[in-house]
Amino acid sequence: MRDADSLIDDLVREGVIHSPPVERAMRAVRREDFVPGRLMRSAYADHPLPIGGGQTISAPHMVAIMAEELQVEEGGNVLEIGTGSGYHAAVVSHLVGPEGKVVSVERLESLADEGRRNIIRSGISNVKVICADGSGGYPEEAQYDRIYYTCAAPRVPGIVMDQLKEGGILLGVVGPNGGVQVLIRYRKKDGRIEEEPLTRCVFVPLIGEYGYG
Repeated sequence: MRDADSLIDDLVREGVIHSPPVERAMRAVRREDFVPGRLMRSAYADHPLPIGGGQTISAPHMVAIMAEELQVEEGGNVLEIGTGSGYHAAVVSHLVGPEGKVVSVERLESLADEGRRNIIRSGISNVKVICADGSGGYPEEAQYDRIYYTCAAPRVPGIVMDQLKEGGILLGVVGPNGGVQVLIRYRKKDGRIEEEPLTRCVFVPLIGEYGYG
């Protein structure tokens, strides 16, 4: 059974993790606290794991990539679309620090409840889990310094972009349901949206009004 330190050491050596804040955040969160008990021995395998409801906890390397590319700043207000088991939000919570906040929206009540329990059990107090259709973001807590998707959407709708602050960054996963998708970084600058494709990936689909139905 692989342990956390060896996994993260490998990600640092491979250049996936390259900033001290992301390395500290990844080391601070015990992934085994966010996977089903039957999969505990696979907690530090570098691939997605099923968590119920047709959803997965992302591979550690993908969480690290997104944490680096999101360029989170301490004290930031961050929106996560797709809580899952809460692991990704837990990592980001360490990046925003005690003065920041992560708002995470999950459509499945069972996963929202489980993610909330996992986060509380981990001693994290700056993550707020909402059970709702997150495909349109969560305007009640906008504006956000950073927004990121943990699922694939056909596009990033304007209603979500409107919730991003000037100068903010959004990481979207865009592409076909069941096919290869692209992780894209969007930056709002001078009222315009700059778009930068980052890497190919495969995520579960976003379900909801602005997702795949």
